[in-house]
Amino acid sequence: MNLLLIEDEYPAAERLQRLLRQADPTAVVRDVVRSVAAGRQWFAQNPPPDLILSDIQLADGLSFEIFDQVGLTSPIIFTTSYDEYAIKAFRVRSVDYLLKPIKLADLRAALAKYHDLRAAFSAVENSQRLERLLDSLPLTGRPYKTRFLVASGEQLLPLEVDQIAYFQMRNDLVYLVGRDGRRFVLDYTLEQLERLLDPLHFFRASRQLLTHLSAVRRLHPYFNGKLKLELHPEPQQEVAISRDKASAFKAWLEGEAPVSKAVRNAL
Repeated sequence: MNLLLIEDEYPAAERLQRLLRQADPTAVVRDVVRSVAAGRQWFAQNPPPDLILSDIQLADGLSFEIFDQVGLTSPIIFTTSYDEYAIKAFRVRSVDYLLKPIKLADLRAALAKYHDLRAAFSAVENSQRLERLLDSLPLTGRPYKTRFLVASGEQLLPLEVDQIAYFQMRNDLVYLVGRDGRRFVLDYTLEQLERLLDPLHFFRASRQLLTHLSAVRRLHPYFNGKLKLELHPEPQQEVAISRDKASAFKAWLEGEAPVSKAVRNAL
């Protein structure tokens, strides 16, 4: 089993390697990465390890900044003294977390858990799991989501939000529809996406559709004060804007700043 350690404190890294030798003599530490910048460079030059043991707070940022950019396919055991909110997220989204100072028994249990779950960590499943973890944490330095990792067979494709035409829900599944017409299933709800995306560029046109500004081609008057929306690529079902949303949608198209739900409800 090949491991990568991400830890910026030299004594902590040395202690963790000693514990690993006791917990699992077959474990081989391929390298120790001590910064976000070094982590990005390491993943650009090396194949992914079997397992990552990662601290969160590094000298030049958070280790999430590495994972958010490299299309990670390896499971992670977090080694951290992070706050309770993050720990609750890690317990659900990652293999395990270990609070510093790390104990040998806890490390052995985490490695055993990894071996039990290893079959479930395909490239696609783990990257989507990690992406949901990133979105569950407080955003650091990036106010809205800027890209998605989507599954195409056993490949992962990074898509910038500017490549997205709209998100559409059909048969209880949410699809990302690209400007080129390609469709990808996402493990998000439209409500989650509405919170994660910049409201200057995305609008919740209906219960089934969240559209990017670039996808809107024309509006047509519809019955009862509704608007019929013409999009490109053409969606698989007709899109109508309700009378209650029609004014807000027109204002959004004209570039007026959107008003949050909380403010609208207070008006």
